[in-house]
Amino acid sequence: MELKRDIYQRLLAWKQKKTHKVLELEGARQVGKTYILNKFADNEYKKHIYINMAGSSGADFLKCLEAAGRWEPGQKREVNPIHKAFQLFEAGFVDDEDMLIVIDEIQESAVVYSRIREFARDFKARFIVTGSYLGKTREKEYFLSAGDIDTLTMTTLSFPEFVEAFGMRRLYEELDLYGHSDHALYDQLRGCFEIYLQIGGYPEVVTTYLENHDLRECEEIIENLIRIFVKESSKYFEGPLELEMFEKVFSSIAITLLKEKKGISDLTTALTKIVFKEESGRIPKKMTNYAISWLYLSHQIGYCSMSVDCSNLDIVDNCRYYFSDLGAAGYFLKLTGESKEVIDGVLCENFVYLELLERIRKREIAGQAPWFAVDKKTSGELDFYVKSRIDSWNYGLEVKRGKNQSHTANALLERGKLDIVYNLKRTYGGTAEKRHTVPLYLCGRISFALGKK
Repeated sequence: MELKRDIYQRLLAWKQKKTHKVLELEGARQVGKTYILNKFADNEYKKHIYINMAGSSGADFLKCLEAAGRWEPGQKREVNPIHKAFQLFEAGFVDDEDMLIVIDEIQESAVVYSRIREFARDFKARFIVTGSYLGKTREKEYFLSAGDIDTLTMTTLSFPEFVEAFGMRRLYEELDLYGHSDHALYDQLRGCFEIYLQIGGYPEVVTTYLENHDLRECEEIIENLIRIFVKESSKYFEGPLELEMFEKVFSSIAITLLKEKKGISDLTTALTKIVFKEESGRIPKKMTNYAISWLYLSHQIGYCSMSVDCSNLDIVDNCRYYFSDLGAAGYFLKLTGESKEVIDGVLCENFVYLELLERIRKREIAGQAPWFAVDKKTSGELDFYVKSRIDSWNYGLEVKRGKNQSHTANALLERGKLDIVYNLKRTYGGTAEKRHTVPLYLCGRISFALGKK
């Protein structure tokens, strides 16, 4: 079963660029990077070469690279030894714009990764490099020519992609935000959202659900994906203590989301104490930082920063972490034993976080990561605060469950700290001056350009 992915259009846009930069496709393992690139290569190029640096093709290419670069004093130097390497690897290789070369798991070879500048500047062929553990390339033996790279991030299925798999993409795009469509249609889309909230967007998990509608089997696949990720990551950790900490950080992040509503000023210390309660004094904080950084660079988690009084200039970074996939989030949240209602509330916030992260990638809102806000006057918290890059207005987002009120959002609105408040609920929506209620599952469509003239 083929799942349509929106990133295909971004790949086409990259192809049409005239900069001739190498494309680095980032993303967690098992999100479909290799599949979409092979499809892109088959559809858009007359010829392509695929090399996996973690497999036999990678070992073969390294032999070709070594042979092409072999030289003895007194011999004539090869003009373009790396071109010769591809000629040795692929008979009939021709360097032209109809050729796409995909190098997967490139982090496995510092030698090949450090050739990216040559790929960009010395070839007519186009190059895409990718890997699930590109955090490895931050080490000093990897040379990165930043000016020669374009970057795209591929995630698990977004909610719009998810509903498309269920044949509801048009319904998602056309439903009125404020409840003026047929309520039966909202109920239909909400049902799809409830499934997404439980299983997330890993392609294997989504196709499994579409085939048999078995939530338990989906959870088993998610658990297996996490287990494989931890196992594969172990080779990048030096000792058993670091690996033990790494395995526990996932669960610790779930605990912080459940325990701490107002963020944590020193998240590293808090996570270290959760992981090793008895030994927190002698566990170096740098080990926790390394584990968190690895999860972040491997696209398993993302961070959320804190705004003080809804100011885009008073931001405290890295005060909270969220999961990059709702299925993985649900798995670790369930391990805590908390009630379904409590877990559901955290998952809803995580969902909105991911939607805002996509708005940042589209350059619609400010920040390197989504923000929540604290109100110093009331000591209250706003679930999410957005500074629009389109109209420069301040928007507050409250993720509401049940009948609880938006006291902090309303107070910030009345004091002029916010221009608009969006209440995101499981209702049909409604609108009033400066306060709008939108179905939670449609938050990806809300406008951050209401002040645009």
